[in-house]
Amino acid sequence: MTSIGAVTRQIAALEISTKQNTSSRTTTTTTTTTTTATHQKKPSQSGANVSKLLSKFAAPNPFPGKPASTATAIPTKPRPASPTKIAAAPPPPPPPAKQPHVIDIGRYDGGLEIDNESRGEQVSGEAAEDLALDSSVARYRPTQEWHLTDFDIGRPLGKGKFGRVYMVRTKCEPHYILAMKTLYKSEIVQSKVEKQIRREIEIQQNLRHPHVLRLYGYFHDEKRIFLMLEFAGKGELYKQLTKHGCFTEKRSSRYVDQMADALSYLHSKHVIHRDIKPENLLLGINGELKIGDFGWSVHAPGNRRKTLCGTLDYLPPEMVEGKEHSEKVDYWALGVLTYEFICGAPPFEDLSGYNATYKRIARVDLKIPPKVSPEARDLITKLLQYDPEKRIALSEVRKHPWIIKYRSKSGSTS
Repeated sequence: MTSIGAVTRQIAALEISTKQNTSSRTTTTTTTTTTTATHQKKPSQSGANVSKLLSKFAAPNPFPGKPASTATAIPTKPRPASPTKIAAAPPPPPPPAKQPHVIDIGRYDGGLEIDNESRGEQVSGEAAEDLALDSSVARYRPTQEWHLTDFDIGRPLGKGKFGRVYMVRTKCEPHYILAMKTLYKSEIVQSKVEKQIRREIEIQQNLRHPHVLRLYGYFHDEKRIFLMLEFAGKGELYKQLTKHGCFTEKRSSRYVDQMADALSYLHSKHVIHRDIKPENLLLGINGELKIGDFGWSVHAPGNRRKTLCGTLDYLPPEMVEGKEHSEKVDYWALGVLTYEFICGAPPFEDLSGYNATYKRIARVDLKIPPKVSPEARDLITKLLQYDPEKRIALSEVRKHPWIIKYRSKSGSTS
């Protein structure tokens, strides 16, 4: 028979055990509540961070969504359990489920299917071999194998000479946002630019710079070539220039700084762009400038070329006169671009005809309006020199007082 003392000791032991369980439960609740509160305050919930993610060449998905409120009231004093009943501590609540934030890529208009029925033909022979372009078998930096079915297709972004451009999202994780550019092989052959297209793709795929539009990969089917390009969230710079007429000197200076940075990088890779103009520039989601369209670019380690190409208003005297040219044609184009940003039109444009424009370029007939500041005038004049060797170097452009004056504290990314 159990003694009264033994029963007393058992009851005391039960009270201690119950208090420990109660304390443990209180601690668990406190920890859970603290974790939930911290999760709710994470800056990743804000729209600004979605923009930041998108600016990194593609936008990962899903994003963390706001969890449902899981705040738990914490008692100021733990309530002692009944000495005659042991209450088991409940398991901690599961973490709140993350709600995916899906970036809207817009509504697909069916354009690729419509085009494919009425446009383009299959090519054969040498042309078919030249245009069987696939980054998964590239000699340098091969990618995974891609197909059109690997993407969700969204809204159209524009039309090019050889096809359309769409906003797309990869179906596989982490659901990157891209711009998909289509090129019809038969139209490329008809225009006799097979070699030019191959060169453009090969050059752009190997470039890595924050102010140069990335080409992530490419693939083809029987009639088309598909280019997987970085999505420039704010579109074409030319549309912005047309909308505003011209830019402020502050905005122009920052663009020129970024351009000089990007061109320095291209030239270090022995790439001459040769077609710098507002129509070939894009803006990223944070408004940063991106050089795109490498259709007239050339990889020229010798740095001497003689082909006449590019856009008339941006051609330098040496190209107009049919002389050899080097990477300094891009210096001249940067001067023309600076002028057009501030004044709203290229400096040598002559509405009476091409010949008049040619003559103005050849004699550097430069007329800078009074509204242009002395610092900007100085930089434009130093870039638009007849003798290529006298044009200010890109490294000096980035040190110019007009550039330094408006550069943000973070500066242009190198």
